[in-house]
Amino acid sequence: MKWYTTLTNLFAVWVVIGTAWAVAAPSHFTWFQPWITPALGVVMLGMGLTLRWTDFRAVLKQPVSVMIGVVAQFVIMPSLAFGCAKLFRLEPEFAMGLILVGCCPGGTASNVIAYLSRADVPLSVLMTMTSTLFSVILTPALTLWLGGTALGGDFVSMVWSMVTVVLLPVTAGMVLNGLFPSLVDHVGRTVAPLISVLAVTLIVACIVALNLEKLRDHWRTLLLVMFLFDSMGFVLGYVAARLLRQSERFCRTVAIEVGMQNSGLAVHLAKQHFAAGAVSVPGAIAAVYHCLMGSLLATFWRRRPPEDAH
Repeated sequence: MKWYTTLTNLFAVWVVIGTAWAVAAPSHFTWFQPWITPALGVVMLGMGLTLRWTDFRAVLKQPVSVMIGVVAQFVIMPSLAFGCAKLFRLEPEFAMGLILVGCCPGGTASNVIAYLSRADVPLSVLMTMTSTLFSVILTPALTLWLGGTALGGDFVSMVWSMVTVVLLPVTAGMVLNGLFPSLVDHVGRTVAPLISVLAVTLIVACIVALNLEKLRDHWRTLLLVMFLFDSMGFVLGYVAARLLRQSERFCRTVAIEVGMQNSGLAVHLAKQHFAAGAVSVPGAIAAVYHCLMGSLLATFWRRRPPEDAH
């Protein structure tokens, strides 16, 4: 295994180190605040570099399989977020932040975890791509429907943010892939995933550093709520696919896609569209949790090859 692949697969380790570092020395990361949006754009560009226009034809060849994952994504996680916020009576900014995380699409790290878990990697990529494209409208709509507008947020401006920070970078990556396939394939397999890991780690560490006081006051409740939210996402994603009598590899794929959110996007939207800075805190915590849980799940599943593997 190449060194860059090893470093990329240690995504959870870097996020945990970055978070611990931010708690110990917040001034080392607060400088990154103006770079959160460009960093997320780089992450989404990296996703686009891994995609080809033919991937859309692949979706059309197995639309039911892809849509099961996408529907599960935008039904299970928003519902879980809303339910947890009400059950634990979270403060408004934390409740909104949790709902925002729940309404975001699957994260790009899910594809790495799918590979390590012996799940269906091509299907994972298609689900991530499709949920990301649907999120341009669904994420703002579901967030404002479930969370309200008391803390801010405007549908049109949120959609525009999704276009500029998600749709355009992903499309640019795909265009580059079409124009320079050999070069992009090399970059996409080597440095691009590692750069994305670094960008997400810096985003999470920066948000933790900027909201350390709030975290110190509410860390027990937040850690418990976010643990339940993330763990139940993996469980319910798996159960939903199993109830539809899908294969083991498919169930693993859906569990990972549902359980791993694009928390970097949640942080960006929180910073851009909501006045309360603490709205971004659940996104930062979610990034740590879903990386840790995804890695642990991958370790467990990797030792248990699915019977339907091929």
